[in-house]
Amino acid sequence: MRYLFIPLGVRGVSGAEGTGQGELAMNLLQEYGSVVSALVLVAVSLLVGVMVRHTLLARLERLAKKRSAMDDVLVGSLKRPLPLWFGLAGLYVASSIAPIPGAVAPLLRKALLSLLILSATLWAAKLVTVLLQRRESEGGVVAPAAGVVRNVARISVLAVGGLVLLGTLGISVAPVLTTVGIGGLAVALGLQETLSNLFAGIQITFAGNIRIGDFIRLESGEEGYVDDIQWRTTRVRTLPNNFVLIPNSRLAQSVVTNYHRPSTELSVLIEVGVHYSSDLERVEALTREVARSVLQRVQGGVADFEPLIRFHTFADSSINLTAVLRVREFTAQFVVKHEFIKALASAYAAEGIVIPFPIRALNLEQEGVRLPLPGP
Repeated sequence: MRYLFIPLGVRGVSGAEGTGQGELAMNLLQEYGSVVSALVLVAVSLLVGVMVRHTLLARLERLAKKRSAMDDVLVGSLKRPLPLWFGLAGLYVASSIAPIPGAVAPLLRKALLSLLILSATLWAAKLVTVLLQRRESEGGVVAPAAGVVRNVARISVLAVGGLVLLGTLGISVAPVLTTVGIGGLAVALGLQETLSNLFAGIQITFAGNIRIGDFIRLESGEEGYVDDIQWRTTRVRTLPNNFVLIPNSRLAQSVVTNYHRPSTELSVLIEVGVHYSSDLERVEALTREVARSVLQRVQGGVADFEPLIRFHTFADSSINLTAVLRVREFTAQFVVKHEFIKALASAYAAEGIVIPFPIRALNLEQEGVRLPLPGP
């Protein structure tokens, strides 16, 4: 019995060791399999992101070209971040498959999720800015992308993304908002004038009465093209190519003439005087003919506009009339006036129509004035 007992005992121990080695090998195979599966998942995610960019986005881009430019901007902005987002999503899922130590796995997942939120926030902030700029260039209904609007929109998107990121990291947002609110109140009390200009700039921009590129004139006399509406001042580029900086609060309270609203076209009034002996019918026809010719050949004139000629005053030395022409933009009136005056003077001279000098006649007999006779 003793000989039988010993071999059986030995065979039992050897079986246990073999079972342990088998379990260890199985665990190693499972770990390697998990690592390989995680790597394959990440690679597939990146590949899917690249394929989506080259196939789906390409088709969407072709469809977007048939519609507004806003669709082109949206589709084009997704080309770069889309593979990155797919890769981060694949890493996030792979972190739950790969054999990562228990204390490291949650931190890794939070880090990946934070990178995804940060990337999406930066993309959204840039997209909002570009959309506002493109909306301005199209002349849409929405307010143009003035500097104050771009900054406010970008800061708002970044603030929302930052709050979402803090919540993802497990940081309570309520104390942060409370601190920001108290700090904002203190800053508002100390920067009342600056905030007044800021909100005035926002109001001016969203009202849409003054936009970037418009030619305006203030009641104080400043005039020029609106170059930008910034957070504190509105920058106006004058015709001599200088900048005039106007505080937004002052601009909001001023009487402003906008020569680009509701249309860039405007009428040009030119005063003319002819001699009392002139044939007014001929003067009217000739002046209209010259005005029509100038509008058709001078760049900046509205070629299909029918000029208006209106007599209005019996002046001291002439009968005065107003010639009404139309130009496409404010600064075009200068060259149109220049060419019209030259052409009209030549036409009047050729027809014998006199543009008189100022004359004042003294009727001494009517006034009963006796002049002394000259001596011998």
